[in-house]
Amino acid sequence: MTKLYLLVLGFLFSQQFYAQKQRQNTDMKGLIEKEKKSFTQKMNIGNINPNTLNYDLQYQRMDVSLDPAVYNISGSVTSHFKPNQNIGSIYFDLSNSLTVSQVKYHGTNITSFQQLPSKELKIDFPASIPANTLDSLTIYYAGAPSTSNDAFRTALQSGTPVLSTLNEPYGAQDWFPTKQSLNDKIERFDFKITTPSNYSVAANGKLMSETFPTGNTKLTFWRTMYPTPAYLIALSITNFVKLTDTIGNPPFPFVNYIYPSTNSNATSIANINWTKQVMNTFETYFGSYPFRNEKYGHMEFMFGGGMEHQTMSSMGGWGRQLIAHELAHQWFGDKVTCGAWNDIWLNEGFATFGEHLANEKLLMTNTEFLNYLQGQSNYITASTTGSVYVPDSGLSSINRIFDSRLSYAKGGYVLRMLKWILGDAVFYQALKDYHARPNLAYSYARTADFNASLLQSTGTDFTEFFNDWVYGEGYPTYTIKWMQGGNQALFKVSQTQSSATVGFFEMPLPIKVTGTSGQTAYFVLNNTSNNQSFLQSVTFPIASVQFNYEYQIIEKNSTVVQDNTLSISSVEKEDFGLYPNPAKNEINLKGINRAIDFTIHAIDGKLVGKGTYQPGKAIGIAELIPGAYFITIDEKNIKFIKH
Repeated sequence: MTKLYLLVLGFLFSQQFYAQKQRQNTDMKGLIEKEKKSFTQKMNIGNINPNTLNYDLQYQRMDVSLDPAVYNISGSVTSHFKPNQNIGSIYFDLSNSLTVSQVKYHGTNITSFQQLPSKELKIDFPASIPANTLDSLTIYYAGAPSTSNDAFRTALQSGTPVLSTLNEPYGAQDWFPTKQSLNDKIERFDFKITTPSNYSVAANGKLMSETFPTGNTKLTFWRTMYPTPAYLIALSITNFVKLTDTIGNPPFPFVNYIYPSTNSNATSIANINWTKQVMNTFETYFGSYPFRNEKYGHMEFMFGGGMEHQTMSSMGGWGRQLIAHELAHQWFGDKVTCGAWNDIWLNEGFATFGEHLANEKLLMTNTEFLNYLQGQSNYITASTTGSVYVPDSGLSSINRIFDSRLSYAKGGYVLRMLKWILGDAVFYQALKDYHARPNLAYSYARTADFNASLLQSTGTDFTEFFNDWVYGEGYPTYTIKWMQGGNQALFKVSQTQSSATVGFFEMPLPIKVTGTSGQTAYFVLNNTSNNQSFLQSVTFPIASVQFNYEYQIIEKNSTVVQDNTLSISSVEKEDFGLYPNPAKNEINLKGINRAIDFTIHAIDGKLVGKGTYQPGKAIGIAELIPGAYFITIDEKNIKFIKH
């Protein structure tokens, strides 16, 4: 879900671009308050309602009557479920603002049910249901949904009533009985919505039918066959204009339900159509759109900003950055959903990175994109406190969970840094692998799952990186001193950390060297320790050195200075090391100019290789499995990573 990014931008856009940005911020700013309200009401439950852990909710059919002019819901929800143990009763999340009048089980009314103060409906069965037995029941209910979560809302648009829902994270219970814990997706969901005949209903999935039971009523039937968490179930009702098109390659339905006033706004229509371009870009870099058997589209609603409702994002505005953010969620947040609110960055950080991608490839010039990145970096480093991952202690703070600086902006930048480390091709393939893994696709993921997926895709263990950048706090500040001697340049790197939670940020550092005649050279300094020195070959006189020249990493207040008191000869004597690191098939040693024996040990101490190093010749490591190793030579140990 998109929120207002309270960025203090350290740069000026052109007047047109700045105005566009302001409109986007206006589009985005409403939902942070909505998220806060919805979270407050269920704070005591946290990520999991333990009473709903003993069954799998496989299917729900909603058969209700709704009129946007009347704040009320009435009808039934049928649930098919499979217990994972013998059960004598079942619980659903349901607000006490709604009254359950009847529960029907196997064609018979169950009288033993109760609505609990904990906003749960408990139903006792006539007899115990064995584990792994598919069963079903129907709950009949009615009432005015609670207004405290603002998950169910009626209003007016151009004088016409409109009704919309927005559940994240715990608002689904306000208007239908369901299971909200982040451990079970509903495999299939049917909407059968009866409204006055002059309204249209937009919802998740595929439109199956629209019929008119009477002259004054309309029955709309939507079905989604993709697993969906309860917080992504949604609908919107008013006198929509329906725009039907195709999108993607190969094409699939692109369906938009918009207000009549929006339909007459040329800019809004142009931006809606622009979705086709960003879909093509995201399919290129993220992989095939996850719900192409049904549709993608938008339904307009009266809440601010947007919400990534599965297959059909709800939109309160039509800024292109907002459109990109909600579309990116279809892969990250919808297909793969954070498995706990601690890991909300797996939803929001990834969607923010979707904005990066749209800005870079479609919306901005290179200069504008660098300015955007600088603004994001300035915002992230405006404070030294807080981690991307929300600790358990932070679950009691609404502002902490929905922190636009940490969960959104820094989460997005963590992905940019992974892209810098891995390179574009490997990184984007790793993202495609992540949401395609059988244990994660159309299911839930934790931060550890993403880390494990990266290791499987790339052979690189990012545990230390995650400890620093996801679980740790703050950022590094670098002092880079350099000098040139002949055709060599010496760089000495020192680092301080803004937070004691991180001992050292191990990062490859981007360096750009410009010559006196305009020549350029680019280096990556694999900075793994403080006060580390690097020798690089530079065949032209150096005029200037730039660090982090395309804002590849997060840092603040770093300096680059020329220091001719540095000694290249002393570094050559001390500069024992290996490269590249990480490596794939071979490693090279530096600082060793004689034949000498070496051993290689796995991280657990097991000897996995030995031999004699010959100066100038690489050491083959192709036979090693991906992971971390130590090479011991001349009584020195160096850790390296095998891809």
